[in-house]
Amino acid sequence: MFDILANLTFRKLFAAQVIALLGTGLTTVALALLAYDLAGAQAGQVLGLALAIKMTVYVLLSPVSGAVVPPEHRKKVLIGLDVVRALVVLALPFVTQIWQIYVLIAVMQSASACFTPLFQSVIPQILPEEAQYTRALSLSRLAYDLESLLSPALAAALLTVIAFQGLFVGTSVGFMLSALLVLLTTFPVVTRTASSGGPYDRALRGMKIYLRTPRLRGLLLLNLCAAAGGAMVFVNTVVLARTVLQGGERQVAWLLAAFGIGSMLVALFLPRLLDRIADRRIMLAASMAMTLVLMGASLYWYAVDARPSWPVIAVIWWLLGMAYAGLVTPGGRLIRRSGREEDLPFLFAAQFSLSHVCWLLAYPVAGFLGAKWGMGAALIMLTTIALLSAALARWLWSSHDPEQIEHTHEGLAEDHPHLARGQNTHTHRYVIDEDHTRWPQ
Repeated sequence: MFDILANLTFRKLFAAQVIALLGTGLTTVALALLAYDLAGAQAGQVLGLALAIKMTVYVLLSPVSGAVVPPEHRKKVLIGLDVVRALVVLALPFVTQIWQIYVLIAVMQSASACFTPLFQSVIPQILPEEAQYTRALSLSRLAYDLESLLSPALAAALLTVIAFQGLFVGTSVGFMLSALLVLLTTFPVVTRTASSGGPYDRALRGMKIYLRTPRLRGLLLLNLCAAAGGAMVFVNTVVLARTVLQGGERQVAWLLAAFGIGSMLVALFLPRLLDRIADRRIMLAASMAMTLVLMGASLYWYAVDARPSWPVIAVIWWLLGMAYAGLVTPGGRLIRRSGREEDLPFLFAAQFSLSHVCWLLAYPVAGFLGAKWGMGAALIMLTTIALLSAALARWLWSSHDPEQIEHTHEGLAEDHPHLARGQNTHTHRYVIDEDHTRWPQ
């Protein structure tokens, strides 16, 4: 997996991602503690709304990021977005009212909503070979897991010597270092293709391709299954650790780290599995695991009369992390093989936006149900969401999902893009566009 780090361009971008995510992970812990400091036992509700705001701006802004930003300007825009995030997070230690959290989160996550799809669209152009790209996805998954593993562990250590407000400074430093690494990276030269319509018209092209592709419709439902488990962890960990289990700030960080450990273990072994086992089988198995773990957590909660033990909760969080990685890591492979190169920015933006619609649903369920009717009610509803989404994904994503099919070009117009490739009968990648229900590329 790590041999792809020999690619200098990818190595710099990966380092930028790791550093930024380490900082973001510190903010995740600090924000949870800030919410508890301001709202006490209602912190889950505050976090649920704050994260719902985050998802809303992701849904609205991420589709247009690939359409608005020309390929030759991606580097400048990514640097600028890192700087914006660094400045905004420095204001969080001075928050004294809950509404201020909501405003700053909206601004910071607006920058993130534009940053992530642009960043993701560069990787398949740097690593065009399928095997290399698969390993890049797993490394990227490991980087995201730093947010839920190393960052909480680092936060736990730092909280022994500083107040939680100091963690926001670490995040700001991470964003600035990320901007510096992006500045030092040579981006691939991409020819801009002619396109018509405004930004949202071009963004909707990615949405149309995404929603017309059976495997991507299945991916969307599996994202909802992943969000059901992830929302329980990210929203309710602080309330569970501080109020139910009577722990301290470091216990919040370590419980989040348990989720990250499980996710990282799966991400480490997934590339070899994906070489031998179809993406669909792995992702559907992960969806079943996510559903069963949430169901088991619900039964356990009521069996112990809402008085759980630390070891059992840590194991549940660990298992949820494993299922989560199995659900989300292969997603980039599916997107990459479902569109032409010029459509990849739009497809990644569509994935980023639509997947966060799932989180927009799951976060309030975890936060508001947990605050009003208790953790048990939240677990039951999230289990139901995971079960239904997993079942629908299995039904919509056919087991017959060829990556390539052989076909002829007879009967097509002379200027059709297939004929421009100079061959009449051959094998192409199996993709969707706006002019065909489905066609090979």
